[in-house]
Amino acid sequence: MATAVTAPADGRTQKSTRALPSALWPWLLLLPAFISLGSVSFYPIVNGIYLSFTNRSLITQDNDFVGIANYAQLLADPPFWNAWWHTIWFTIASTGLETLIGLAMALILCESFSGRGVIRAAMLVPWAMPTVVTSKMFGWLFDGQHGIINFILLHAGLIDQNVNWYGSPDTALTTIILADVWKTTPFMALLLLTGLQTVPKSLIEAARMDGAKAWTIFWNIRLPLLLPTLLIAGLFRALDAFRVFDLVYVLTGGGPADSTETLSTLSYKILFSTLQFGYGSAVSTAMFITEGMIAVVFCLFLVRQIRKTT
Repeated sequence: MATAVTAPADGRTQKSTRALPSALWPWLLLLPAFISLGSVSFYPIVNGIYLSFTNRSLITQDNDFVGIANYAQLLADPPFWNAWWHTIWFTIASTGLETLIGLAMALILCESFSGRGVIRAAMLVPWAMPTVVTSKMFGWLFDGQHGIINFILLHAGLIDQNVNWYGSPDTALTTIILADVWKTTPFMALLLLTGLQTVPKSLIEAARMDGAKAWTIFWNIRLPLLLPTLLIAGLFRALDAFRVFDLVYVLTGGGPADSTETLSTLSYKILFSTLQFGYGSAVSTAMFITEGMIAVVFCLFLVRQIRKTT
């Protein structure tokens, strides 16, 4: 005897019950990725912020909640402000120089000439080199006794005696900035070259037909259309420069006399040399907050520029 199958009174009810599990499938498939990202990114950040409100130390075995005591100590800590100003100056100087030199390189590489492809590939060699290798190389180049930089400057008559480049508080940070500029300028040039190639060639050709010079074309056509890319590239580079660690650690270790100490090297020393996890986490959190403020400033300028162009 055949059994009659009755359709549901409301077809939409059956459709919604079937659609609900299928709508959950993307989230279920993404769940392992969310768990992995949370365990290696979100949890360490939250745990670090929590530790900054404690006095945890492996030496004294303290582990008490002290509130904002670490931050109060931070505000009155001269080594922290010394490292903070060094980090800010390094970020401004390196990002500014890399942007200007990278823009000049991008403008040259945007033109057609023989061997352009080889030069584009060759300019990425410094950026592809490991930072530790760059640090060691600049350590040899700027060696105070046998460095080739002193040799060249002495024979050119620009200096009358050897300069202890990274061994003197007056020149150590400048040497690190030069090393970072040499290494990372190709990265900025590559990003800006990509932005320049999105500028419509018809605008440039029309301006040239009207008699516009190269500087006029750059200032009135290329630069306004390149500004969003310029701000994004500057944002990426500034955030990366603010976290500088390996270049400083290998070349000077924060010395001499803390003249190249940055927030990254300071927090590393507090966390792993003195084992003050609470205070070291406060330094790291302050660094995280400052970096967030830098990102907000860049994003405000970027949104403002995008609104102008739309």
